[in-house]
Amino acid sequence: MEETAGDGDMELYDLRVGVDRIEGRSVCGMAVGDYFELTDSAHLRLPDGKHFCVYALASVLPFLAAKQRDLAAGDWLAQDSLFACPDPEERLIMRVERTRRRRMNSADLT
Repeated sequence: MEETAGDGDMELYDLRVGVDRIEGRSVCGMAVGDYFELTDSAHLRLPDGKHFCVYALASVLPFLAAKQRDLAAGDWLAQDSLFACPDPEERLIMRVERTRRRRMNSADLT
C-alpha cells in the first residue's frame, strides 16, 4: 500500500470498493471486477464509461468513513471487508480494500 508523506494532522486511507462476486443474477448490470474508489477523504471516482448501482453503494456507504481510519485490532470492522447489496435476488458481494494511506489537514475538510 502506497503511503503519502507530508504535512497534516490526520491520516486516512483511500479505498477501492469492488464487486467480489455475484451469487444470484445481476439485475443492475454490474459484473465481477466493477469498482469505485473513494480518495482524498470524500472523492468518489468511477472508471470512465462505468457505473455502480446506487443501491449497492447505499449499502456500503455507512461503513466507508470507518474503513478510512485506523481501527482497534479487536474491532469487527477491522477484520471484515465484505458487504452485500440489499437485493436478495442478486446477492452481489463487494470487497472494500485500502489502497493508499494519505496524510491530510483536518482544517481542509471541515
